Amino acid sequence: MARKDYYHQPGAPKPNSLVPAASAVVTDQEGRIVLHKRSDNHLWSLPGGVMELGESIEQTIIREVKEETGFDVEVLKCIGLYTDPGHVIAFSDGEVRQQFSICFACKILGGEKSVSSESTRVELFTKEEIEQMDLHPAQRIRIQDFFANQERAFIR
Repeated sequence: MARKDYYHQPGAPKPNSLVPAASAVVTDQEGRIVLHKRSDNHLWSLPGGVMELGESIEQTIIREVKEETGFDVEVLKCIGLYTDPGHVIAFSDGEVRQQFSICFACKILGGEKSVSSESTRVELFTKEEIEQMDLHPAQRIRIQDFFANQERAFIR
């Protein structure tokens, strides 16, 4: 299914859905961050996805990271809650979702890097490399918030 992100754009479609989701800034022992290149919009992104019935948000992010990257992770802390109504995602099936994502800091415990049907590549990047990449603004905000290392979660 194709998707298009709208970020504070005039003429963006009106949301018709709000779905709880999670994303993660996953780091390895050297502090590099895991990003995957999405197969639906072809952008580099933090791993994450939609919460399913019967699971906690912690279980959601552990499952999503494993599915999208192949890595097993430990959730360390909540980076922030991201609910910007100016960020909407339009899917080819007619769903137009307002952003609602809780982002967590996670560390790799094991597993092996692998791609899924949702991604074409999975790579680890340094902070400096990420600063030079063309990322969606919502992804960049979460990464910047991670590096701010604030004790209290961001609410945006």
